[in-house]
Amino acid sequence: MTYRIALAAALALTLPVTAQAQVAAPGPAVAADRVASPDQVAEAARQAMADTGAKGLAIAVIDNGRVASVQSFGIRNAAGDPLTPDTIMYGASLTKALFAYYAMTLVDDGRLDLDRPIADMLPRPLPDYGNLDRYGNWGDLKDDPRWRRITPRMVLTHSTGFANFAFLEPDGKLRIHFDPGSRYAYSGEGIELLQFGIESGLGIDLGTALQMRVFDPLHMPRTSLIWRPAYRANLADGWTAEGKVEPHDERSRVRAAGSMDTTIRDLANFAAALVRGQGLSPAAHAQMLRPTLPIMTAQQFPSLLPDAPPEKRVADLAAGLGVLTFAGPQGPGFYKGGHNDSTGNTLVCVQRGQRCVLILANDVRAEAAFPALVRTILGETGVPYRWEYPELFTGK
Repeated sequence: MTYRIALAAALALTLPVTAQAQVAAPGPAVAADRVASPDQVAEAARQAMADTGAKGLAIAVIDNGRVASVQSFGIRNAAGDPLTPDTIMYGASLTKALFAYYAMTLVDDGRLDLDRPIADMLPRPLPDYGNLDRYGNWGDLKDDPRWRRITPRMVLTHSTGFANFAFLEPDGKLRIHFDPGSRYAYSGEGIELLQFGIESGLGIDLGTALQMRVFDPLHMPRTSLIWRPAYRANLADGWTAEGKVEPHDERSRVRAAGSMDTTIRDLANFAAALVRGQGLSPAAHAQMLRPTLPIMTAQQFPSLLPDAPPEKRVADLAAGLGVLTFAGPQGPGFYKGGHNDSTGNTLVCVQRGQRCVLILANDVRAEAAFPALVRTILGETGVPYRWEYPELFTGK
């Protein structure tokens, strides 16, 4: 499967799980000022797998900005090899959160201005680069001057005006659907535009830079934006909603929108660093997790939905930089998801107590259990899963 075809499945589907899937019944929630114990997490994970039929699940818990527990359950392939905390799993769109974190290190360095147009970073006009398979169809924008206005902040708040990806357009051409910066519409194409600006305008190799500025200092030795042959020794394949095994895709290109391979142990270290602000200035950390752009749609996908009437919007839901922010019973929080046909991932954090739960599943059926798992591990957070996975709540 080519990367772009795989990414279409990963990011463009309206329904992350089959229409028959329903949200798993919630277990008892922990108190709002604590996280579930490892035994409680294990019990909830096994129940989630029994309820959904998911073959593999890995869960990390962060408390007071530190990794409290890392566990894995089930199997990593059809041969029945066990899923372990060091098994390579697909990060999917969680990649975007790490890319945003790296972008904020550039802001701290004075190398990236969030409000300077990406066009001003480049030595040539964006459409003059043409349509590049490595990045995007920039040549398609030649007749719409609004490309000159798109900034890194617009990219990281998903307000470029692009579709999720150009190949999803009826004619396959990249276009700007609304004035950049005016509203939210999820776009991997926008993320690739900022990657292009950083690599072509600042002369930075993104894969190398994330290794040096993110993966190495945060103790993520088995994480990369590009395939490593050594991964084959302990690698997770995936299961689709129909129970079909999907081999792990060996991604050969660095894609900020979603090419990361990682482990639950590695990504737990990132989640802990992110919630406590390690590696960022206080100002950059606050900018990343602050509500920046209110979200007015009734659900996440398909992208480019019109604004919903006020009664169908999620109160206090907004785009931060690379994450989505919300307000709930425990105060402000943020989250990010990742998905393809055989992968379901979620990171949910509440800022009070610097508590998070990170779930990586190599079986997309596990998504139906995410609301119950998060509630059991963190308590009631207010994470807007009805907006993210509306089909799970049909009739509820």
